Amino acid sequence: MAKPHRRPPPPHASRGRTNLASCVVATIFLVFLVIVVLIVFFTVFRPRDPKISVNGVQLPSFSMANNTVNFTFSQYVSVENPNKAVFSHFDSSIQLLYAGNQVGFMFVPAGKIAAGRMQYMAATFAVQSFPLSANPNPNPNPNPSAAFADEAASLVGPVPPPPPLPTVTDGSGFGFGGVGGGPRVGPTLEIQSRMKMGGRVRVLHFFTHHVEARADCRVAIAVSDGSVLGFHC
Repeated sequence: MAKPHRRPPPPHASRGRTNLASCVVATIFLVFLVIVVLIVFFTVFRPRDPKISVNGVQLPSFSMANNTVNFTFSQYVSVENPNKAVFSHFDSSIQLLYAGNQVGFMFVPAGKIAAGRMQYMAATFAVQSFPLSANPNPNPNPNPSAAFADEAASLVGPVPPPPPLPTVTDGSGFGFGGVGGGPRVGPTLEIQSRMKMGGRVRVLHFFTHHVEARADCRVAIAVSDGSVLGFHC
């Protein structure tokens, strides 16, 4: 008695199962690859905002007449790019405020900072004349040293010993200046410096991320001669 003959499955059914298995393997591989890219992106290449450090402030020129001041403002900063890609900045400016009103403004030219590098910048611009307030921080204390110490402590705390003739402070406290290196006496004025630096970082040549940094400082100035008594950021 002859055994029944089983017909083999058609070739297209075998090819269909092979294609399905290949698609599943390819999908699993793509999901794994996306997960790895996301992990690397958010750990190593995660975009970070740059860091601005104000290193010094100067007033190269200063004049006062009829209770109105006019001066030139200089600020020295260092900008650190902590990213693994180039930081391209194009939306940057420095703004000066006195008693809440803008008295000076400057656009910072566009540029680039290499990955993981620090760049030093200096900005100098003329400030429009503005009148002093009715009472620009008068100094009623008869003791000049104690008076200046009180004025400085109101901003950043203890006053360090006066060096010979500095013209730029370091942001950590108050400095001194002028002939003889003595402490400044008399009224002072306080201005605010606001620096903003914005731009973009292109990560892995595909992902573009907007980053921004700010530095706000309070600067104390002697009205008598325009000496920078100190600043705090």
